[in-house]
Amino acid sequence: MKRIIFFALTISVLLVSCGKSREQAFEEDIEAYRAQMGNVGLAVAVVKDNKIVYHANFGVSDIETQAPVQDNSLFRIASISKSFSAVSMLQLVEKGLVSLDTDVSELAGFTVRNPKFPDKVITLELLMSHTSSLNDSQGYFTLDVINPEVNPDWAKCYNDYEPGAGYEYCNLNYNMVGTFIEKLSGERFDQYVVHHVLEPLGLYGGYCVDSLDASRFVKLYSYDAKADAMVEQTDAYAPRSERIANYRFGYDTPVFSPTGGMKISACDLARYMMMHMGFGTSPDGVRLISEEHSRSMQTPRSSEENYGLAINHSDKRVEGVELIGHTGGAYGLRSAMYFAPDRSFGFVMISSGCKVDGDGDQNIINGTLTRLYNHFVKPD
Repeated sequence: MKRIIFFALTISVLLVSCGKSREQAFEEDIEAYRAQMGNVGLAVAVVKDNKIVYHANFGVSDIETQAPVQDNSLFRIASISKSFSAVSMLQLVEKGLVSLDTDVSELAGFTVRNPKFPDKVITLELLMSHTSSLNDSQGYFTLDVINPEVNPDWAKCYNDYEPGAGYEYCNLNYNMVGTFIEKLSGERFDQYVVHHVLEPLGLYGGYCVDSLDASRFVKLYSYDAKADAMVEQTDAYAPRSERIANYRFGYDTPVFSPTGGMKISACDLARYMMMHMGFGTSPDGVRLISEEHSRSMQTPRSSEENYGLAINHSDKRVEGVELIGHTGGAYGLRSAMYFAPDRSFGFVMISSGCKVDGDGDQNIINGTLTRLYNHFVKPD
């Protein structure tokens, strides 16, 4: 009997020890990697079995004050923001206010046609899948760049291939989508997302800086090689209060950057990701979009890029592992939200800046995701 009790206690201790060593091993590994990359701040979360099983913060949210990154720290997550816009638009599709086949000229209020293919309709689905043939060569912070009545160089916004026949990642696409959400819903874009996406899931965040607790923002940094210093990118959280005070509904929407302006914590982003893992429904039963439309978001429209509607498939983040999600990069920030096709696990990582620049900076995503996979998912 004593041997049985001893054996059971030994197994229990080993299980606890293994649980601790997994976290400790990851934290030692990621700290060494952060030092190699010159990372300023990092937040991560791991989802398994429809819950967050691990989350942690590393580094500082402010180099000057050395304030640490915390669980409630808010990051501007860049292009992962597009998925919030896509969910919002699909909600309006489900209400019958629009369809993915709608000609975006009807929504824009001016003609949106590739002049090389004037008979080819550019639909909402083409915008949302980056197959519209549009590009960002004229900028994307105002829809005036594509309006023939305003910009004499509007034709430069279009590529040489037929809409639907090619892919180019284009921020203008999603600033247009955000503007259309505003026109269709009758709510200001940032407020629509809060009321219909964030609040139903119990999440804190948003696109409007003035509506958030600025003390929780994690400052973003880019490396200045000449000065050999990390430089704060103050524009990342610029409030643009004057433009909002004089806001023109259905026109000034890009001020909120539907394409990249969401501010949210890593844990809340992980909770949002679980809604996508549940095909539009959160683990506690809150449905934002139908399973049909959630699957549509996750279905690639372009064969080489494997991009759906603000969601892509990638086997380049963790070697040999297919993942579904999106990345973000702006102002020195790198972010990622990815989950497994079988929904068995998912990861969130957000980095506020790294000393290693260029292609190396992008590696903070792959390096962190790989370490999360190796320590928390990969079979022994």
